[in-house]
Amino acid sequence: MNIIPAVDIIDGQNVRLTQGDYEQKTAMKRTPEEAVQFYSTFEQVARIHIVDLMGALKQNALETTIIKKLKNLTDRPLQIGGGLRNMETIEIYDEIGIDYFILGTRAIMDIEWLKEVAGRYPDRVFVGVDAKENDIYVNGWTENSNITIDDYLRQVEDLALAGIIYTDINKDGMNQGPNFENTKRINDLTRHTVIASGGVRNKADLERLESMGIENAIVGKASHNDAFWEGIK
Repeated sequence: MNIIPAVDIIDGQNVRLTQGDYEQKTAMKRTPEEAVQFYSTFEQVARIHIVDLMGALKQNALETTIIKKLKNLTDRPLQIGGGLRNMETIEIYDEIGIDYFILGTRAIMDIEWLKEVAGRYPDRVFVGVDAKENDIYVNGWTENSNITIDDYLRQVEDLALAGIIYTDINKDGMNQGPNFENTKRINDLTRHTVIASGGVRNKADLERLESMGIENAIVGKASHNDAFWEGIK
């Protein structure tokens, strides 16, 4: 099982939101720099997930300076999300040496643009599918796109994507476990690699996901607890 710990950044600080609510922001004990160095000590950490939270809200990349610094602190691949709305921003991250790009809102709403990006950066683009029930939400989880997961997956099935990151918004940060049933259903719907995100609490959750055929999981709030890492290689 590949663990992908998350570092969410606002104004250079390592924070967590609850259900994507910017009013429910909690500062984490490790700085972004400390977190990246800590996660890099574990073999099971396949990549590190970095999100520019204000970039997602403001529709622009705002944390490029610290992200460049984080890239230089680890030998693990970084996947970056938040505010990647145009090719110019992606090119900036590419020049920094970022390995994977997480595209959300525009990739959901503008399939032709996603095709262009995936064509230029094959197998380096993850699409963030953030949903309540089967409805995909955009713009920092604040708006219903009126597109369902099933319809969207059909449209992107043939693209050269690195994978689909599925987040159940209602589970995110709630310490209740991920949406196992819908994660498995989505995995069965597509040939793309599906990454579970939102609600992973412990090793038991990882093992249950793995038993369903899910080999990658983003771990957010739980990854900041030392107890989570007990027994992890």
